Amino acid sequence: MPSDRVLRARPVEAPFALVQTQANAERLFCLNPRAEAEGLHRGMALADARIYCPALLTAPAEPGHDGRFLAALRRWATRYCPWVGIDGADGLVLDVTGATHLHGGEAMMLADMRARAARAGLALRLGLADSRGGAWALARFGEGVAPAGDPLAALGPLPVAALRLEPEVVTALQRLGLRTIGDLAASPRPPLTRRFGPALLARLDQALGAMPEPVTPTAEPPHYGIRLSLPEPIGLTEDVMAGTERLLERLCARLLAQETGARVLELSLRRVDGGAARVELRLASPMREAGRILPLFRRGVEAAEAGFGIDQLRLEAVVVEDLPVQQLGGPVAARGAAPEGPALDDLVTRIGTRIGLENIRRLLPADSHIPERAFLVAPAAFSAPATGGWPSPRP
Repeated sequence: MPSDRVLRARPVEAPFALVQTQANAERLFCLNPRAEAEGLHRGMALADARIYCPALLTAPAEPGHDGRFLAALRRWATRYCPWVGIDGADGLVLDVTGATHLHGGEAMMLADMRARAARAGLALRLGLADSRGGAWALARFGEGVAPAGDPLAALGPLPVAALRLEPEVVTALQRLGLRTIGDLAASPRPPLTRRFGPALLARLDQALGAMPEPVTPTAEPPHYGIRLSLPEPIGLTEDVMAGTERLLERLCARLLAQETGARVLELSLRRVDGGAARVELRLASPMREAGRILPLFRRGVEAAEAGFGIDQLRLEAVVVEDLPVQQLGGPVAARGAAPEGPALDDLVTRIGTRIGLENIRRLLPADSHIPERAFLVAPAAFSAPATGGWPSPRP
C-alpha cells in the first residue's frame, strides 16, 4: 500500500521501492511488483538492492502519510458495509454479514472492490471467510473465498504462518513437520498445548471459526461543521452575524465536549445565485468561547458580497487543537497591567485579522549563555511545547 500511494501521484515504469532508515542503515520498506520480480524483498539493505537492480528508483517512506491514506480507504470501504476496521499498517477488515446481497453477492462485491481500487491505482489482496482469522489468512497467503461452513477446505493448504503466529513458533512447527494449517488441524491438541501453550490453538480456532473474533469498527473522527439553511435570503450584516452566533454556540458546545479548541474557522455564505463567499478567521490560540469569537467575524462579514441574498450559512473549524478543561482562579491582574492570557490572545487575533497573524512577532526566551542569543523572534501565535521549554536559537 505505501508504494501504491506514492506511485498514484508519480507513476513510474521501473522497479520502485520506499526506503526507511533502520538501525543506522537504509532498508527497503515497501516495493512495487517490478522490484519484487527483480528478487528484492522488504528489509533488504539499499546498498545490496542497488547491486541486484541498478535501475531501482527509491523515495523516502512516510508512515504518517500512509496512516492517513489507510484511514481514507477505511471511509471508502464503508460503501460496502458499516462495520469496517483497520487491521495492521496496511489492511482493512470488513464484517459483510447481511450486506453482500446489496452488491449482487460475494463474488460481485469482491469484483467491484477490485475494479474500483484498480481505477484508483491500488492493488488489492482480498480474502473472504466465515471468520476474521480465515479472511486474514486468505488475503495474505492465498487470495480467495472459503466455502461457508467448511473453512478448512480453503485454509488447509496454507502455511502455518497464515495463523498470525510469532516467527519462532512458525519455525518450531516447521521443524516438527507441521507446515500447513491442515497438518496442524489434524495433529493431537494436548501435545501442542503442552509445548506451545494455548495461544497456538486459539489462533487455529479463530481461523476456523470455532472461537469468535468480532470486528470492531474504527470510530469516526469528530466533525466540527455546522450548517444553517434559511427559509428566506438575507443580506444585512446584522442578520448574518445573528446566524453566525447561532452556529458558533452549537460549534463551541461540540468543541467543549471533545476538549478541543478552534484555531482556524471558515464561514461559508451561500448565495441564491449559486455562488458563495468565504470568511476565514485565524485565531492566535485555540478558542471555544462564542462570545470571544463572534466579534472577530464582523470585519470579514462586512466585506463579503451578499449578491441577491444569502440562503445558507456553514461554519466549520478547519484546524482544531487540544484544549483540556483547566482550573479557573489565581490572582487578579492589577489595573493597568499588560494584557495576559485570553485578553492578549484576543488582541493578537484582532490585529491579525487586519495584517495577518504571521506579521505579528514577539520575543521569546531561549537557552543560551550568550546574551545576544538569549532570545528568539517567533510569530505571536506561537506557543511553547508542553514539555522541553523553548527551542534553542540557531547558531
